[in-house]
Amino acid sequence: MASFKGKVLKIVSKIPKGKTLSYKQVARLAGSPKAWRAVGNIMNKNRNPKVYCHRVIRSDGAVGGYAGGTAAKIRILKREGAL
Repeated sequence: MASFKGKVLKIVSKIPKGKTLSYKQVARLAGSPKAWRAVGNIMNKNRNPKVYCHRVIRSDGAVGGYAGGTAAKIRILKREGAL
């Protein structure tokens, strides 16, 4: 059985270009609907370029954090057509 972290990374790696999921949606899809903060922590530590952590946003529509900075996250999401 895959770990929660493994499930999260797999889900996020499959978010298509131009689409986003919220931290809460990712947690629910990974089987732990209340673990949205854990999803944020996993994304914060992610350095794998094949896991598209910039495509995970807050439930209220705000972009949330990003290791490369919020402005970079917004720029990438706009370029991909997600914003």
